[in-house]
Amino acid sequence: MKLLRYGPSGREKPGLMDTEGKIRDLSDIISDIAGDVLTDAGIAKLRDLDATSLPLVEGEPRIGPCVGGVGKFVCIGLNYSDHAAEAGQPVPTEPIVFMKATSAICGPNDNVEIPRGSVKTDWEVELGVVIGKRAKYISESEALDHVAGYCIVNDISEREFQSERLGQWTKGKSHDSFGPIGPWLVTRDDVPDPQKLDLWLEVDGVRRQDGNTDTMIFGVAKIISYLSHFMTLDIGDVISTGTPPGVGMGQKPAPIFLKPGQIMKLGVDGLGEQEQTTVQA
Repeated sequence: MKLLRYGPSGREKPGLMDTEGKIRDLSDIISDIAGDVLTDAGIAKLRDLDATSLPLVEGEPRIGPCVGGVGKFVCIGLNYSDHAAEAGQPVPTEPIVFMKATSAICGPNDNVEIPRGSVKTDWEVELGVVIGKRAKYISESEALDHVAGYCIVNDISEREFQSERLGQWTKGKSHDSFGPIGPWLVTRDDVPDPQKLDLWLEVDGVRRQDGNTDTMIFGVAKIISYLSHFMTLDIGDVISTGTPPGVGMGQKPAPIFLKPGQIMKLGVDGLGEQEQTTVQA
């Protein structure tokens, strides 16, 4: 099942994608794709609906972030060994954890801002995981039972802010629009193995990233279990699981960074595609 949110920013309505690729409105059933809707019971109720009986959404509305009310936006760094190599970093022995401000979250096709003073804004296609059951001190074997579903995340990063200024990575990861999420939340029953998904990204039609989640250093189950030993994961939290090689800072013979007026297009198997235009903040 593909769940989504559509409409103007800050006023999104809940919807689902039917088998013909049309948006059906869920506003009379639920208030948002958030909270208890993301639990197994909440998703089961939606799955039992006859999609053809729901109001059809006409036209081509803006698609918003596929999850509302996100409490935490947790990210994993250098989670593909070949990406660690292009970044000139050793392969991590434990997941590298950082947070991205929830104010960075935007729709999958919204414009991405180049921050004022930025010289190294970069792209990162990633598999996103949405939590559907509170997780604290859980094992790897039970971790995937705590997943509501999966989505695409573009973990936009400003590399100078991230690595060349004092402090942690957060300020290089958290500018407004640095967290496009969606277009859909694909429920976990439709993603039988999150470690077998191709993911890719293009800039102005040039393929920059090609990867598969089977090459993650730490898989989704390990990441969820690991995080749950350091923080409680709540319903609606989003985890971005790392990016394969091909980011701008790793391009040869010289790094390539984003400028205003460029178009990023990215996708993950079964989770749809995103497309963003870069603009100056």
